[in-house]
Amino acid sequence: MTASQLLAFVVISASCVLKSSSLDTFIAAVYEHAVILPSAPLHPVAREEALALMSQNLDLLEGAIASAAKQGAHIIVTPEDGIYGWNFSRESIYPYLEDIPDPRVNWIPCNNPNRFGQTPVQERLSCLAKNNSIYIVANIGDKKPCNDSDPCCPPDGRYQYNTDVVFDSQGKLVARYHKQNLFMSEEQFNVPKEPEVVTFDTTFGRFGIFTCFDILFQDPAITLVKDFHVDTILFPTAWMNVLPHLSAIEFHSAWAMGMGVNFLASNLHNPSMNMTGSGIYAPDSPREFTYDMMTKEGKLLLSQLDAHPCHAAGVNWNSYASGIEAPSTGNQEFKGTVFFDEFTFLELTGVTGNYTVCQKDLCCHLSYKMVEKRSDEVYALGAFDGLHTVEGRYYLQICTLLKCKTTDLHTCGDSVATASTKFEMFSLSGTFGTQYVFPEVLLSEIQLAAGEVQVSRDGRLFSLKPLSGPILTVTLFGRLYEKDSMLNASSGSTEQAPRVSS
Repeated sequence: MTASQLLAFVVISASCVLKSSSLDTFIAAVYEHAVILPSAPLHPVAREEALALMSQNLDLLEGAIASAAKQGAHIIVTPEDGIYGWNFSRESIYPYLEDIPDPRVNWIPCNNPNRFGQTPVQERLSCLAKNNSIYIVANIGDKKPCNDSDPCCPPDGRYQYNTDVVFDSQGKLVARYHKQNLFMSEEQFNVPKEPEVVTFDTTFGRFGIFTCFDILFQDPAITLVKDFHVDTILFPTAWMNVLPHLSAIEFHSAWAMGMGVNFLASNLHNPSMNMTGSGIYAPDSPREFTYDMMTKEGKLLLSQLDAHPCHAAGVNWNSYASGIEAPSTGNQEFKGTVFFDEFTFLELTGVTGNYTVCQKDLCCHLSYKMVEKRSDEVYALGAFDGLHTVEGRYYLQICTLLKCKTTDLHTCGDSVATASTKFEMFSLSGTFGTQYVFPEVLLSEIQLAAGEVQVSRDGRLFSLKPLSGPILTVTLFGRLYEKDSMLNASSGSTEQAPRVSS
């Protein structure tokens, strides 16, 4: 064998080894965790007391991790704030923090726990990953000292970050992400100086990670998919559900479909705070999800996913609707408020119909057929094109078919969780000025229409068959990231909101 032949053989052999060692599918797990909370989160405690609380939560997480591993899971995601809770001050969170190094240091805390000081939480997570041969995604707090040489150094001499960590199946720290888009009540944490785009590769695909409120913004969420071509998003969250458009399972499954990636969402479980809704979502359909406002216990979900999901051909979200002439509606339009934003609505008056409603540059078109037109329920088609400025600043274009809370049109847009009207078919489209549109379908009792809907290349969200349950909302949720910096004067928001999600 010549040298060139030997080299060719080695290259081919290495290629075959790489292919044979990679997986076409993997088993994903997410755990919705009922976190044990500190009794007084604003009151600073000793490090020992903080460790005791975190140990209690880690005990619960350990049970879920071991169970997932026994069922063959390759990776498990746990929630944001899942180890110590929320509502801290900057001072009171400090005893819960550890110094989390850059993963490039090549560190297995389980083998060398004191390499970067006292890091018992990282050590335990690392050992759980190693002993169960599973990737673990967790959310903890990072602390980084600074001094006067840094003009941005906080007065207390340290940066504090809401941080996601990933340990591989050997217990090695392979990813660290500092949350970019802090929610309004996260004053205990700092924003990183530059947005961090964090990925890591495995034998079962490329993964990216971001946290909760990040999902509504371009960086790092969109960048991870658009520029770094991840297959699966890992999403620890502490999400408070807001109907009709921002319940956890509804929006997270829509993001997976809109971006063409797998999405592993792990939420906290605290029904008294309206926190529930975790899931394993593929681009074509939800695989497993939970929404449980009745029980107090956490829940483990597992499902098989494609390691490299097929990215469907691009959708032109303006194509179909732009070819429809908007009819004159006279005085039939009315205004309604959805999560503090003023929508333009049209009531659906018949059992079947074709409707178009417009606001600014957005026109929304709906074709539908109900099984029956009930006298005790009202549905409306709505459009919103404006800057939302309540718990954050983000520009939206939304087309929505929704059930009104009562037969009074003034309740269209209010939160409602049950419905009785079934639809034989629907098709919803809009003249969107963005490629980033997330298709939502939510059924009565906060259920998803798994495998029952599809998006066409010309921008229609439509039913494949009569839906299995009554509709709460069918929505195309569009984001125009480039308009987020618009002045408040052009906002469609009407007042201030309470805490919603983080």
